[in-house]
Amino acid sequence: MMKVSFPLNSVRQQFFALFFAIAIICAAAPAPPNIVIILADDLGYGDLGCYGHPTIRTPNLDRMAAEGLRFTDFYVAACVCTPSRAALLTGRLPIRNGMAGSEKRRVIFGESTGGLPPEEITIARALKSKDYATACIGKWHLGHLPQFLPTAHGFDSYLGLRMSNDMEPAAKIPRNASASLNPDPTWWKASLMRGDKVIEQPTDLSTLTRRYTEEGLKFIGENKKKPFFLYFAHTYPHVPLFASGKFKGTSPRGLYGDVVEELDWSVGQLLETLRREKLAEKTFVFFTSDNGPWLMKGLAGGSAGLLSEGKGSTWEGGMREPAIAWWPGKIKAGAVTHQLACSMDLFNTSLNLAVVAVPKDRVMDGFDLSPVLFGHGVSQRELMIYYRGDELFAIRKVSFNAHFQTAPGYASPGAPMKFEPHDPPLLFNLAQDPSEKIEIAKDHPEIIAEIQRELEKHRAGLVPGTRQY
Repeated sequence: MMKVSFPLNSVRQQFFALFFAIAIICAAAPAPPNIVIILADDLGYGDLGCYGHPTIRTPNLDRMAAEGLRFTDFYVAACVCTPSRAALLTGRLPIRNGMAGSEKRRVIFGESTGGLPPEEITIARALKSKDYATACIGKWHLGHLPQFLPTAHGFDSYLGLRMSNDMEPAAKIPRNASASLNPDPTWWKASLMRGDKVIEQPTDLSTLTRRYTEEGLKFIGENKKKPFFLYFAHTYPHVPLFASGKFKGTSPRGLYGDVVEELDWSVGQLLETLRREKLAEKTFVFFTSDNGPWLMKGLAGGSAGLLSEGKGSTWEGGMREPAIAWWPGKIKAGAVTHQLACSMDLFNTSLNLAVVAVPKDRVMDGFDLSPVLFGHGVSQRELMIYYRGDELFAIRKVSFNAHFQTAPGYASPGAPMKFEPHDPPLLFNLAQDPSEKIEIAKDHPEIIAEIQRELEKHRAGLVPGTRQY
């Protein structure tokens, strides 16, 4: 049998050439960024200093905006908690996966048996394909049974409340206790979870923001050498309001201001940790809220600023939210964009940044925000569809918003909810009239016709998912 031999030097040269070629390719490929999404609960468009609030002090979020990009026309896909959160994490209108709810049951409650379907792909699940460490901290509200918890949807770890902080009340509490400006901690017995286990009940609600923050900083420290995704969904300023001793009684805005200012402190702690760990230029951070302010809670609720109505409604105050993007060295500091954008766009954006393919086996409703974030293009989004539960109430196209049906966020005590259908729809030019005071349908029949065509197109292609709650 004939033996074939190669000169030793030739083999070595080939090996080292291959080694260096691989090294060059790896060095040329940028490392995927860390991604942090911070979601406030029921924070209004007008509740931050950088959005014009005169007495709520938010120096950290104001600095985040000064160092990043502030959105003036950023929307959520629903005006209440559960469907809004489902849309953010999946990039899909909640009507498509059964998470829209109905007028009778708008969010998941303690007795609900459904949740985010297991076949839905969350940002966390998608990023696991690139070996991201993933954590969910804070309020979940997408199903409290084990098969619906964060750890069943792509998150490695979870610490937080499985639903809103007012949903596990004690046996006897005062009427409208959640709106109290001096709430008694014994009125609620909220369950704090780690993973799929309850670790504390009742939970000291005044410690939540601090404990969530500590958990977030710990997660960053433990995963600083690999890409990570942190979904940080604050419990507050959803009622009942509780602030820690350090913040309670310190804001000119009262208890609501105390709570928002502590939330601002939390954001500051997170951003400072990223700076200290030299991760700031490797991390995309986005801050927004799940829906507008709960106006019926009086001084325990927030402000939509110049926008009309608030949480629960499809007027601008319920759907348009404060939003800030931050990534030093990547996003131009101090920029403001009037481009149309939505929480569902965070799905496509996150996957694009991580070089993960957006699913093609289902209808997706988000767009990649990279052109807007990095200043090299415009938003692909021209349309916003406003759902209230499983009913379509309004459509915004470019700057015009058409309301096919209107209603307040919530009925007044003792009064029935008043729904008003509109044919033709009410029309407002949001570029000129963001408060929706001047109705202009009669002056723009061509705009009404164009939006009607968008409505028909949407309904023709819609396949609603099986209702989950």
